[in-house]
Amino acid sequence: VIMACRNVEKGREALDEVLKRSGSNKVVLKKLDLSSLASVRKFAEEILKEEPRLDILVNNAGVMMCPYSKTEDGFEMQIGVNHFGHFLLTNLLLDRLKEAPKARIVNVSSVGHYFTWGIKFYDINSEKSYSKIVAYAQSKLANILFTKALAKRLEGTNVTVNALHPGPVATDLERHTGLLGYINVPTRYLVYKSCWEGAQTSIYCAVSEEMEGVSGQYLADCKIKKSSAASMDSEMAEHLWDVSMKAVGLEE
Repeated sequence: VIMACRNVEKGREALDEVLKRSGSNKVVLKKLDLSSLASVRKFAEEILKEEPRLDILVNNAGVMMCPYSKTEDGFEMQIGVNHFGHFLLTNLLLDRLKEAPKARIVNVSSVGHYFTWGIKFYDINSEKSYSKIVAYAQSKLANILFTKALAKRLEGTNVTVNALHPGPVATDLERHTGLLGYINVPTRYLVYKSCWEGAQTSIYCAVSEEMEGVSGQYLADCKIKKSSAASMDSEMAEHLWDVSMKAVGLEE
């Protein structure tokens, strides 16, 4: 298991806990900053050099409703981290995943993808106007559109890809939401999932026998669910794919 973390110090704390609780020494930590395409490329290069086989890729990094800022590559932070970083990482590792007998890609999206009608191709980096809620929703919609476009390209291969909503989880992801976050604090542990509970749908997509051969789907609570109408737009998915290929420096 390879833990890819932006904050290496916190990553080491998590690694120590995993090693202690699992009793396994087959867990390693590597630095990966999804807000930097250079970091993504360096990480992928190391993995391809060191790992002869990849079975599962879980794209779980995310930022939520943060103040407006840009990544070092000029992307609005939420679309940059939540979509473009994962898009590049997945494509760089895709051939190695195809070499495994069976492989799975898991993209962590959110029910928040419902809060937008589509991708703002005319202003994908929110330079003309910025709503942190809409920008977050756009990035989570992008996760599902990417999933569906990739699933189409993976038909006939040994690799499947699915997206999911983990549910409301008691983490610090909401630290930028302002009043919304404060309102939730008194009741969050009553209505929110624990980290263990929040990980279950990701684990289900990654390893369950029931998901073998299933691809291009959206799940919540370990069940296939219907995603938004916008997420089912195949033309939008293909357009996003083309835009993303150009944005991250890949060419088909």
